[in-house]
Amino acid sequence: MEPQAHYYNLDLEWTETRKGKISSPQLNDEIEIATPPEFPGGIEGIWSPEHLFTASVVSCFMTSFTAVAEYSKLDFESLKCPAVGKMERIDKKFIMSEVILKPELVIKNAKDEEKAMKLLHKAEEICLITRSIKTEVKMEAKVKITETV
Repeated sequence: MEPQAHYYNLDLEWTETRKGKISSPQLNDEIEIATPPEFPGGIEGIWSPEHLFTASVVSCFMTSFTAVAEYSKLDFESLKCPAVGKMERIDKKFIMSEVILKPELVIKNAKDEEKAMKLLHKAEEICLITRSIKTEVKMEAKVKITETV
């Protein structure tokens, strides 16, 4: 029987000004984080909480897709997924209001195009991060076929 809960431990350490680093005893790498440059004291070129929020949605989409593709026996050549996280002020508060996923899936066989599109949507639907947030997640998927008839 699977455990009912999983835990993901993180450690945050403030380093200076508006910067810090996050690490995990479960992972090898640490990530430097900072206030994004759109805010006072923000720093360009460093991962921000807003980037990490968007990254959690898009990376969950990818892991969900690879799982459903494997289960459904869909062979694919590549998957790329640009993503855009939108932060805006609503009711005088900044929120991450939307994440747009733009997956580009490359498959060999034209006969798998409909199945591929269904699996892309299924992955977005079952992503546990997407199900855990209030932010609207939209997807603009493309399936490309490399096989020529």
